[in-house]
Amino acid sequence: MIRAIRASKTAAEERAVVRRECAAIRAAISDNDQDYRHRNMAKLMFIHMLGYPTHFGQMECLKLIAASGFPEKRIGYLGLTLLLDERQEVLMLVTNSLKQDLNHSNQFIVGLALCALGNICSAEMARDLAPEVERLLQTRDPNTKKKAALCSIRIVRKVPDLAENFMGSAASLLKEKHHGVLISVVQLCTELCKASREALEYLRKHSVEGLVRILRDVSNSSYAPEYDIAGITDPFLHIRVLRLMRTLGQGDADCSEHVNDILAQVATKTESNKNAGNAILYECVETIMGIEATSGLRVLAINILGRFLSNRDNNIRYVALNMLMKAMAVDTLAVQRHRVTILECVKDADVSIRKRALELVYLLVNDMNVKPLTKELVDYLEVSDDDFKEDLTAKICSIVEKFSQDKLWYLDQMFKVLTLTGNFVKDDVWHALIVLISNAPELQGYSVRSLYKALQASGTQESLVRVAVWCIGEYGEMLVNNISMLDVEEPITVTESDAVDALELALKRYSVDVTTRAMCLVALLKLSSRFPQTSKRIQAIVVQNKGNTVLELQQRSIEFNSIIQRHQSIKSSLLERMPVLDEASYLLKRAASSQATVSLTKSAPSAASGGSLKVPNGAVKPPPAPLADLLDLSSDDAPVTTSAPSTAPNDFLQDLLGIGLIDTSTAGGAPSASTDILMDLLSIGSYPVQNGLPATSNIGSPGQAVTKHAPGTPQVIDLLEDVNAAYPSITAFQSATLKMTFNFKKQPGKPQETTMHASFTNLTSVTLTNFMFQAAVPKFIQLRLDPASSSTLPASGNGSITQSLSVTNNQHGQKPLAMRIRISYKVNGEDRLEQGQISNFPAGL
Repeated sequence: MIRAIRASKTAAEERAVVRRECAAIRAAISDNDQDYRHRNMAKLMFIHMLGYPTHFGQMECLKLIAASGFPEKRIGYLGLTLLLDERQEVLMLVTNSLKQDLNHSNQFIVGLALCALGNICSAEMARDLAPEVERLLQTRDPNTKKKAALCSIRIVRKVPDLAENFMGSAASLLKEKHHGVLISVVQLCTELCKASREALEYLRKHSVEGLVRILRDVSNSSYAPEYDIAGITDPFLHIRVLRLMRTLGQGDADCSEHVNDILAQVATKTESNKNAGNAILYECVETIMGIEATSGLRVLAINILGRFLSNRDNNIRYVALNMLMKAMAVDTLAVQRHRVTILECVKDADVSIRKRALELVYLLVNDMNVKPLTKELVDYLEVSDDDFKEDLTAKICSIVEKFSQDKLWYLDQMFKVLTLTGNFVKDDVWHALIVLISNAPELQGYSVRSLYKALQASGTQESLVRVAVWCIGEYGEMLVNNISMLDVEEPITVTESDAVDALELALKRYSVDVTTRAMCLVALLKLSSRFPQTSKRIQAIVVQNKGNTVLELQQRSIEFNSIIQRHQSIKSSLLERMPVLDEASYLLKRAASSQATVSLTKSAPSAASGGSLKVPNGAVKPPPAPLADLLDLSSDDAPVTTSAPSTAPNDFLQDLLGIGLIDTSTAGGAPSASTDILMDLLSIGSYPVQNGLPATSNIGSPGQAVTKHAPGTPQVIDLLEDVNAAYPSITAFQSATLKMTFNFKKQPGKPQETTMHASFTNLTSVTLTNFMFQAAVPKFIQLRLDPASSSTLPASGNGSITQSLSVTNNQHGQKPLAMRIRISYKVNGEDRLEQGQISNFPAGL
């Protein structure tokens, strides 16, 4: 049959041969042919392995198993394991045969039954046959013990409740001498520990000494040809015992103390010049790191990993780096001793080792070694492969931002990175660099000169060009006049024309990148004000883009040309330096964008981890407020005090979308949607009403009466005057415990944006701690929360907590502002939670 199938030249011929054979086997089954039943079953197993259906032969397996001879049983059990699995209902019929064979006097038939049971055992069969398997663990034959132990593993996995039946037998079998029995029993003990807490505690008391003895005997045994692999006696048993020791010693000091000595012996005696020895050493290190080992033993383990890093085998170096990353949480100082070797791995030819070593170096960086490590990485950045530069650049930028305490050093490192790999620097990194330069007036001259020199040397790095162009536009006079020179600098000669040349070259070189060209145009416009003599030349450069096909550049060119040509009187004030950028708000925004899905139950990362810089005196900027998770406002992990009326408690989706909000006419809140928002802003026509009282308008001089005009009568108003008084304070939320009020402020010309100042007052006689305010808004509104002034709210109104919110209503004038709030705090150590909905905002927000 096999020759005929292999001789088939097409799939159709093969199917024809299989069909003929299957028809003959079916006929033999119908005739109850006993002489060739085992041969037919062998044919069916081969056909099954080819992928053809053989379910019609399943009952023949059971008949062969029920036969008395060993050859028939062997074929029957082999067919049983191949043709059936634990989901087949036919399997129930074989349970009785298995039970009889497990009690058979022939050890080979017992072995067949154990092998079959270990392969296809179901939960029902496990419960029925567990006593027989447990009895076989105590027989004298080593092979039967070994198979019974392996079968017990299957039983424990299927029915963990039976683990207690095998605990005593497993612990007693650790005294065996036969390695096959030992390795099976050790594996059974490991499975018992996973299945049952009681079994774990039992084995900690009764098996540790046996495991230590096994490991000592195997380590000190003389040459044994039966178990020898490359001069190491039975490394498989070594590894299984070490893994079981790790399971038993994890979190248990007494058990760990018993195995410390033998682990030290294995770690020092095992040869490391063979792969089998390295496997044992690696497993030994894993065990040391996983148990409550002594500090000296951990240092020994980390030193072994250090030796692995010098191995020529890539796999050994890779697993050593992986283990060292785990060891960082256990003994950072010991890992630091191998810093030089780890740095060499960053330069390895294998890309997997390079990436893993770079991650480990990142973990090794601290305030003490940040400068030498960064220097090594920056030096390697110049010669590294292009495929690796992106990861390396990201890690260097992260290290510099996270650990820099000296702004000058930070700038130097970032300028080097921009010069070498500016094309790989992400936008948020060079944005943060510009923010820092803006906040460091003493380093602005140094920055613009350094960037100018870098631009002359390497003008092909996109991020470098953008930062250099921005700085030349802002601080061009410092470049030309060598203002704010530092002691480490040497004067350079740069004329006004040279500065314009640099921007013109960047504008032409980056003809594809719209952002860079737009920044160049802005910088040229600013230089036209700082360097009046170059104004005509700059105008000619700007005019070249009047016909640009990119609308952004065309619009900038036309508008900038108009400013240079027609608005000389306001150009100097219009093109003044950018005001100092708010570093704290930028870092908060950056952290929010990178942690947009942080849950309410987790604290947001501090501003330092989001990329802030430590100032020279070591003070760290305050952390941002926790980021609100809009999907987690219905959390009920603390007692909730319901206050403001709202929609159904679980109907948050409708709430967030502005559907089914409270009727403002009945709540005494905002006026109806028909109110003309623009008329309201200009105080023309009707006045907004809050709580039944007309809102006072303060447009004009303070204390001056406001004249009411009839509807439709125009009133000329200077929009730059104070319009904030049109939005009176409101009590946004009040319960028996808390009172929250909102004050509103708007910037002229930005009707969509509103700044709110929330003030919280404690109405009880108990101080509230761990105070946290969170808010959620519909999708058409953008919300930013600034840090609260405190987390402790004094009792009885003797003080308050303030917090600022900034909201942008993208459908201003179409949909009113709505907000859902959640306030959490502790009272005498007990968590409290209050939440509600606010919809009584003044019109026009």
